[in-house]
Amino acid sequence: MTQSTATRTEKNAYQYNMARIVRVTPQTPDTNLYTVEYVNKDQQKQFNFIPGQFMLLSLFGHGEAPFGICSSPNQTGSFDFCIRSVGSLTNALQNLAQDSIVGLRGPFGHGWPMEKLKGKNVVIIGGGIGLVPLRPAILDILENRDDYGTLQIMYGARCPEELLFKDELYIWDNRRDVEYVATVDRDDEHCWAGNIGVVTILFDRITISPKDTYALVCGPPIMYKFVMRELEKIGLPDDRVYLSLERRMKCGVGHCSHCLVGSKFVCQDGPVFSYKEAKTQRGAV
Repeated sequence: MTQSTATRTEKNAYQYNMARIVRVTPQTPDTNLYTVEYVNKDQQKQFNFIPGQFMLLSLFGHGEAPFGICSSPNQTGSFDFCIRSVGSLTNALQNLAQDSIVGLRGPFGHGWPMEKLKGKNVVIIGGGIGLVPLRPAILDILENRDDYGTLQIMYGARCPEELLFKDELYIWDNRRDVEYVATVDRDDEHCWAGNIGVVTILFDRITISPKDTYALVCGPPIMYKFVMRELEKIGLPDDRVYLSLERRMKCGVGHCSHCLVGSKFVCQDGPVFSYKEAKTQRGAV
Protein backbone atom coordinates (compact mmCIF):
# COMPACT_ATOMS: atom_id res chain seq x y z
CA MET A 1 0.00 0.00 0.00
CA THR A 2 1.42 3.40 -0.95
CA GLN A 3 1.01 6.57 1.06
CA SER A 4 -1.56 7.88 -1.42
CA THR A 5 -3.75 4.79 -1.30
CA ALA A 6 -4.37 4.81 2.45
CA THR A 7 -7.87 6.16 3.03
CA ARG A 8 -9.64 7.47 6.07
CA THR A 9 -12.62 5.46 7.20
CA GLU A 10 -14.96 8.48 7.37
CA LYS A 11 -15.84 11.35 5.04
CA ASN A 12 -15.89 13.88 7.90
CA ALA A 13 -12.55 13.89 9.71
CA TYR A 14 -14.26 15.21 12.86
CA GLN A 15 -16.95 12.52 12.95
CA TYR A 16 -16.30 9.71 15.39
CA ASN A 17 -17.22 6.15 14.60
CA MET A 18 -18.06 3.67 17.31
CA ALA A 19 -15.66 0.81 17.96
CA ARG A 20 -15.89 -2.13 20.35
CA ILE A 21 -13.01 -3.44 22.40
CA VAL A 22 -12.65 -7.08 21.41
CA ARG A 23 -9.82 -7.98 23.74
CA VAL A 24 -7.55 -6.43 26.37
CA THR A 25 -4.10 -8.03 26.65
CA PRO A 26 -1.83 -6.78 29.46
CA GLN A 27 1.74 -6.07 28.34
CA THR A 28 3.21 -4.56 31.51
CA PRO A 29 1.61 -3.46 34.81
CA ASP A 30 0.69 -0.10 33.26
CA THR A 31 0.39 -0.94 29.54
CA ASN A 32 -2.33 -2.85 27.69
CA LEU A 33 -2.84 -3.99 24.14
CA TYR A 34 -6.39 -3.13 23.03
CA THR A 35 -7.81 -5.04 20.07
CA VAL A 36 -10.80 -3.18 18.62
CA GLU A 37 -13.27 -3.48 15.77
CA TYR A 38 -15.73 -1.03 14.29
CA VAL A 39 -19.32 -1.62 15.33
CA ASN A 40 -20.28 -1.02 11.70
CA LYS A 41 -19.05 -4.11 9.85
CA ASP A 42 -18.79 -2.30 6.52
CA GLN A 43 -16.49 0.30 8.07
CA GLN A 44 -14.30 -2.48 9.43
CA LYS A 45 -14.08 -4.13 6.01
CA GLN A 46 -13.04 -0.84 4.41
CA PHE A 47 -10.51 0.09 7.07
CA ASN A 48 -6.88 0.37 6.02
CA PHE A 49 -3.82 2.27 7.17
CA ILE A 50 -0.10 2.73 6.62
CA PRO A 51 2.26 1.60 9.41
CA GLY A 52 3.14 4.67 11.45
CA GLN A 53 -0.24 6.40 11.14
CA PHE A 54 -2.37 7.25 14.18
CA MET A 55 -6.01 7.67 15.19
CA LEU A 56 -7.91 9.88 17.62
CA LEU A 57 -9.46 7.74 20.35
CA SER A 58 -12.24 9.13 22.53
CA LEU A 59 -13.48 7.72 25.80
CA PHE A 60 -16.68 9.58 26.47
CA GLY A 61 -16.57 11.64 29.63
CA HIS A 62 -12.77 11.47 29.77
CA GLY A 63 -11.59 13.13 26.55
CA GLU A 64 -9.62 12.13 23.50
CA ALA A 65 -6.00 11.60 22.51
CA PRO A 66 -3.98 10.41 19.49
CA PHE A 67 -2.60 6.88 19.53
CA GLY A 68 -0.58 5.03 16.91
CA ILE A 69 -2.14 1.96 15.33
CA CYS A 70 0.13 -0.94 16.25
CA SER A 71 -1.26 -3.96 14.42
CA SER A 72 -0.26 -5.34 11.05
CA PRO A 73 -1.80 -3.46 8.11
CA ASN A 74 -2.66 -6.91 6.76
CA GLN A 75 -4.78 -7.79 9.80
CA THR A 76 -8.48 -7.96 8.97
CA GLY A 77 -11.50 -7.88 11.25
CA SER A 78 -9.80 -5.82 13.97
CA PHE A 79 -6.82 -3.58 14.73
CA ASP A 80 -4.70 -2.81 17.79
CA PHE A 81 -3.57 0.02 20.05
CA CYS A 82 -0.95 -0.40 22.75
CA ILE A 83 -1.47 2.25 25.42
CA ARG A 84 0.46 3.09 28.58
CA SER A 85 -1.38 4.61 31.54
CA VAL A 86 0.06 8.11 32.01
CA GLY A 87 -2.96 10.41 32.58
CA SER A 88 -6.68 10.69 33.17
CA LEU A 89 -7.77 9.30 29.79
CA THR A 90 -5.29 6.44 29.73
CA ASN A 91 -6.01 5.65 33.38
CA ALA A 92 -9.70 5.35 32.50
CA LEU A 93 -8.84 3.09 29.58
CA GLN A 94 -7.12 0.72 32.02
CA ASN A 95 -10.51 0.07 33.61
CA LEU A 96 -12.24 -0.87 30.37
CA ALA A 97 -13.23 -4.44 29.74
CA GLN A 98 -14.17 -6.46 26.68
CA ASP A 99 -17.17 -5.06 24.74
CA SER A 100 -16.64 -1.49 26.00
CA ILE A 101 -17.30 1.18 23.36
CA VAL A 102 -14.88 3.93 22.32
CA GLY A 103 -14.95 6.56 19.58
CA LEU A 104 -12.40 6.61 16.78
CA ARG A 105 -11.54 8.86 13.88
CA GLY A 106 -8.73 8.56 11.40
CA PRO A 107 -6.28 7.23 10.38
CA PHE A 108 -4.23 10.41 10.14
CA GLY A 109 -0.67 11.41 9.34
CA HIS A 110 2.21 10.19 7.23
CA GLY A 111 3.53 6.74 8.04
CA TRP A 112 6.73 4.81 7.48
CA PRO A 113 7.96 4.76 3.84
CA MET A 114 7.09 1.11 3.25
CA GLU A 115 7.29 1.36 -0.54
CA LYS A 116 10.81 2.81 -0.38
CA LEU A 117 11.89 -0.04 1.89
CA LYS A 118 11.04 -2.77 -0.60
CA GLY A 119 14.13 -4.52 -1.86
CA LYS A 120 16.24 -2.73 0.76
CA ASN A 121 17.84 -3.71 4.06
CA VAL A 122 15.96 -2.39 7.08
CA VAL A 123 17.23 -1.54 10.57
CA ILE A 124 14.55 -0.88 13.18
CA ILE A 125 15.55 0.83 16.43
CA GLY A 126 13.00 1.15 19.22
CA GLY A 127 13.21 2.42 22.76
CA GLY A 128 10.54 1.66 25.38
CA ILE A 129 7.00 2.46 24.24
CA GLY A 130 8.58 3.58 20.94
CA LEU A 131 8.34 -0.03 19.77
CA VAL A 132 4.56 0.48 19.43
CA PRO A 133 4.51 2.57 16.20
CA LEU A 134 7.33 0.40 14.82
CA ARG A 135 5.47 -2.86 15.34
CA PRO A 136 3.18 -2.49 12.25
CA ALA A 137 6.22 -1.98 10.02
CA ILE A 138 7.96 -5.02 11.53
CA LEU A 139 4.88 -7.21 11.11
CA ASP A 140 4.33 -6.03 7.54
CA ILE A 141 7.95 -6.83 6.64
CA LEU A 142 7.75 -10.27 8.28
CA GLU A 143 4.48 -11.07 6.50
CA ASN A 144 6.01 -10.06 3.15
CA ARG A 145 9.54 -11.19 3.93
CA ASP A 146 10.64 -11.84 0.33
CA ASP A 147 9.98 -8.18 -0.57
CA TYR A 148 12.81 -6.93 1.67
CA GLY A 149 16.50 -7.47 2.29
CA THR A 150 17.98 -8.07 5.72
CA LEU A 151 15.94 -7.12 8.79
CA GLN A 152 17.73 -6.03 11.97
CA ILE A 153 15.79 -5.06 15.09
CA MET A 154 17.36 -3.23 18.03
CA TYR A 155 15.17 -2.76 21.10
CA GLY A 156 15.79 -1.25 24.51
CA ALA A 157 13.64 -0.87 27.62
CA ARG A 158 14.20 0.48 31.12
CA CYS A 159 13.93 -2.97 32.73
CA PRO A 160 12.89 -6.51 31.73
CA GLU A 161 9.40 -5.98 33.14
CA GLU A 162 8.78 -3.15 30.67
CA LEU A 163 9.58 -5.11 27.51
CA LEU A 164 6.53 -5.09 25.24
CA PHE A 165 5.16 -7.92 23.07
CA LYS A 166 7.32 -10.49 24.83
CA ASP A 167 5.91 -13.45 22.85
CA GLU A 168 6.76 -11.69 19.61
CA LEU A 169 10.23 -10.75 20.80
CA TYR A 170 10.90 -14.43 21.40
CA ILE A 171 9.75 -15.25 17.86
CA TRP A 172 11.89 -12.48 16.33
CA ASP A 173 14.90 -13.68 18.30
CA ASN A 174 14.47 -17.17 16.92
CA ARG A 175 13.74 -16.40 13.30
CA ARG A 176 16.68 -17.14 11.01
CA ASP A 177 15.74 -14.27 8.69
CA VAL A 178 15.82 -11.64 11.46
CA GLU A 179 18.75 -10.31 13.49
CA TYR A 180 17.30 -9.23 16.84
CA VAL A 181 19.22 -7.69 19.73
CA ALA A 182 17.84 -6.19 22.94
CA THR A 183 19.01 -4.43 26.07
CA VAL A 184 17.61 -3.06 29.33
CA ASP A 185 18.85 -0.06 31.29
CA ARG A 186 18.85 -1.98 34.56
CA ASP A 187 18.02 -5.40 36.00
CA ASP A 188 17.04 -4.85 39.63
CA GLU A 189 15.47 -8.30 39.94
CA HIS A 190 18.45 -10.11 38.39
CA CYS A 191 16.19 -11.90 35.93
CA TRP A 192 17.79 -10.74 32.69
CA ALA A 193 20.59 -12.64 30.97
CA GLY A 194 21.01 -10.22 28.08
CA ASN A 195 22.65 -6.85 27.44
CA ILE A 196 22.45 -4.12 30.07
CA GLY A 197 22.74 -0.48 29.06
CA VAL A 198 21.04 2.08 26.86
CA VAL A 199 19.98 1.12 23.35
CA THR A 200 23.08 2.61 21.72
CA ILE A 201 25.29 -0.13 23.23
CA LEU A 202 23.65 -2.44 20.71
CA PHE A 203 25.58 -0.80 17.90
CA ASP A 204 28.59 -2.73 19.25
CA ARG A 205 26.60 -5.99 19.13
CA ILE A 206 25.44 -5.77 15.52
CA THR A 207 27.01 -4.94 12.15
CA ILE A 208 24.97 -2.54 10.04
CA SER A 209 25.94 -2.03 6.42
CA PRO A 210 24.98 1.40 5.05
CA LYS A 211 24.61 -0.02 1.53
CA ASP A 212 20.95 -0.13 0.46
CA THR A 213 19.86 0.26 4.08
CA TYR A 214 17.06 2.28 5.65
CA ALA A 215 16.60 2.88 9.39
CA LEU A 216 13.30 3.39 11.23
CA VAL A 217 13.65 4.90 14.71
CA CYS A 218 11.23 5.63 17.54
CA GLY A 219 11.77 6.12 21.25
CA PRO A 220 12.10 8.73 24.00
CA PRO A 221 13.32 12.17 22.80
CA ILE A 222 16.74 11.81 24.48
CA MET A 223 17.37 8.64 22.48
CA TYR A 224 17.28 10.31 19.07
CA LYS A 225 20.40 12.44 19.53
CA PHE A 226 22.58 9.47 20.39
CA VAL A 227 21.06 7.02 17.90
CA MET A 228 21.44 9.53 15.07
CA ARG A 229 25.07 10.04 16.06
CA GLU A 230 25.71 6.29 15.76
CA LEU A 231 23.94 6.06 12.40
CA GLU A 232 26.02 8.98 11.12
CA LYS A 233 29.19 7.13 12.18
CA ILE A 234 28.07 4.14 10.14
CA GLY A 235 27.58 6.40 7.14
CA LEU A 236 23.83 6.01 6.73
CA PRO A 237 22.55 9.02 4.74
CA ASP A 238 20.07 11.32 6.50
CA ASP A 239 17.44 10.74 3.81
CA ARG A 240 17.45 7.00 4.56
CA VAL A 241 16.78 7.45 8.27
CA TYR A 242 13.16 7.92 9.36
CA LEU A 243 11.86 8.74 12.81
CA SER A 244 8.48 9.15 14.44
CA LEU A 245 7.82 12.21 16.59
CA GLU A 246 4.35 11.09 17.66
CA ARG A 247 5.07 11.69 21.37
CA ARG A 248 4.75 15.43 20.71
CA MET A 249 1.13 15.19 19.52
CA LYS A 250 -1.88 16.29 21.56
CA CYS A 251 -4.96 17.35 19.59
CA GLY A 252 -3.93 15.39 16.51
CA VAL A 253 -5.53 17.82 14.04
CA GLY A 254 -3.18 20.80 14.00
CA HIS A 255 -5.22 23.12 16.23
CA CYS A 256 -3.38 23.29 19.56
CA SER A 257 0.17 23.88 18.20
CA HIS A 258 1.51 21.59 20.94
CA CYS A 259 3.38 19.56 18.33
CA LEU A 260 4.71 22.46 16.27
CA VAL A 261 8.42 21.99 15.46
CA GLY A 262 9.94 24.68 13.28
CA SER A 263 7.34 25.22 10.58
CA LYS A 264 5.87 21.71 10.80
CA PHE A 265 2.95 20.28 12.73
CA VAL A 266 3.86 16.74 13.73
CA CYS A 267 0.24 15.58 13.55
CA GLN A 268 -0.28 17.07 10.07
CA ASP A 269 3.13 16.80 8.41
CA GLY A 270 4.28 13.67 10.27
CA PRO A 271 4.41 11.94 12.65
CA VAL A 272 7.06 10.20 10.52
CA PHE A 273 9.82 12.40 9.09
CA SER A 274 13.09 11.66 7.39
CA TYR A 275 16.05 12.72 9.51
CA LYS A 276 17.09 14.98 6.63
CA GLU A 277 13.81 16.89 6.96
CA ALA A 278 13.68 16.78 10.76
CA LYS A 279 17.13 18.37 11.02
CA THR A 280 15.84 21.48 9.24
CA GLN A 281 13.07 22.01 11.83
CA ARG A 282 14.22 23.69 15.02
CA GLY A 283 13.47 21.59 18.09
CA ALA A 284 12.49 18.45 16.16
CA VAL A 285 15.48 16.33 17.29
